[in-house]
Amino acid sequence: MQRTYKKYGWMFVLPTLIAFTIGFIIPFIEGLYLSFCQFTTVGNAVFNGFSNYIAAFTDASFLRSAGFTVLVAAVNVILINVLAFALALALTQKLKGTNFFRTVFFMPNLIGGIVLGYIWQILINCVLALVGQPLLKLNATAGYWGIIILMCWQQIGYMMIIYIAGLQNVPDDLVEAAKIDGATDWQILWKIKIPMMMPSITICVFLTLTNSFKLFDQNLALTNGDPNHMTDMLALNIYQTFYARAGKAWKGIGQAKAVIFSIVVVLISFWQLKTTRSKEVQQ
Repeated sequence: MQRTYKKYGWMFVLPTLIAFTIGFIIPFIEGLYLSFCQFTTVGNAVFNGFSNYIAAFTDASFLRSAGFTVLVAAVNVILINVLAFALALALTQKLKGTNFFRTVFFMPNLIGGIVLGYIWQILINCVLALVGQPLLKLNATAGYWGIIILMCWQQIGYMMIIYIAGLQNVPDDLVEAAKIDGATDWQILWKIKIPMMMPSITICVFLTLTNSFKLFDQNLALTNGDPNHMTDMLALNIYQTFYARAGKAWKGIGQAKAVIFSIVVVLISFWQLKTTRSKEVQQ
């Protein structure tokens, strides 16, 4: 059977490899080249060296959006994972109605980001209007916390499902043995459950981290960068550089920003995966 796998395995890999090459590798290589060019279309690109990257790093709006994105990602990763883990613990206690609550908490993840953005824009604007504060698009602080609330509401249920699977994978014999030895629930949580759940934690932290950095549609619908681009995240800033600014020079700068953004997300993701996987234990 192993001989058969080696002989015919490429037939199963080839379609996916072709699709991945056409849909990702070739566009990425072409995009990398365009980041060194001035262009309005792919057909009239003119090579201009590192000037796009110099312009990107000296663009104050890009640096400001990078700082804003880091702040959003840091708070999102902590809040989403802590709350999702707490819900997973609560919904694995053999209480009545757990399946119903799992479904309810998961449902926001099924709604598109643009729809979520407009829904929460209406909700937050109404609340701020009732208390006499400026509307969402006139208040950078409200815009920041609006994005945090939106992301938590959308992603907590999804991460909760992953944590529930991890908790259910913890051996009952191990927990029972710890109870017999006199361990408290708190000690069981920190010394047994969390170490045994590190694969789930790795996945959830990776997803929340990358989703926070790549956030675009919710940011576009909720604040569109207002006021005065103070709530621009990196993806929205790249989009606005590429499409909202006139002149072929800005398209090259936008492409350079996209390459920088991709490299930063990949490096942060690899660092996070290496850090959390080093804490995983074998069952």
